[in-house]
Formats: sequence, structure tokens, C-alpha cells
Amino acid sequence: MDHSNAHPIECSGPTGDMETTEISFVNTGKDADMAKGEHMMHNKEQQLDKDYYKKLGELIKDFDEIILFGPTNAKSELMNTLKSDHHFDKIHIDIRQSDKMTNNQQHAFVKEYFSGK
Repeated sequence: MDHSNAHPIECSGPTGDMETTEISFVNTGKDADMAKGEHMMHNKEQQLDKDYYKKLGELIKDFDEIILFGPTNAKSELMNTLKSDHHFDKIHIDIRQSDKMTNNQQHAFVKEYFSGK
């Protein structure tokens, strides 16, 4: 995951079948915001990030274990958002730094992580 895309991968069943969803976040209207001032643009970006993390939280709230990985600090920001919500208290959330990956590399990463459990 990063600040603009997330690829939630669900591992399920005895064979570890994987299903991938894509969530994209696009900040439109940045030029118009710049004209209004940097402070307003920063506030809007924070609100959009919050909405993005909320959408991701809705997807993962019913799982017991989550691995967040990616090349940016978006995973840590999401983790902090989830930890502040008591609905996620019983979910084990782990974070791993990774480079940018293809879909196949992401699937292999997730499979390797959960096969070691």
C-alpha cells in the first residue's frame, strides 16, 4: 500500500486461495487548492487520507490477522488510525517494509508471511 493505492489480498480456505481488491485514492483539484493556500490544501489532504484509511478499515475490520506492507509510511499511518479505534483491538496487525511490488510479488509475499504462521 501507499498513499494512493491499496491492494487488499484475502487468503482463505485450506489451499490459501487469494482474492485481491484494489482501492485507489486520487486527489483531484490540487491546483485549485494551491490557489487557496497551502494550509487549506494540507487540511484537505489530511481529510482525504482519513477517508482513505477509513475505507480500508471497513474492508479489514472482520479479519483476525492483517499484514500491512509497502514502500511508504502510509502503512504506519493506517496502523495508527486503526489502533485508535477500539473495533480493531482484537485484530493482530503487523507491518513490514517492502519495495514496490507487482501483483504476483504481492501474492507471494502474503503467502510466505501467512505460511510461516
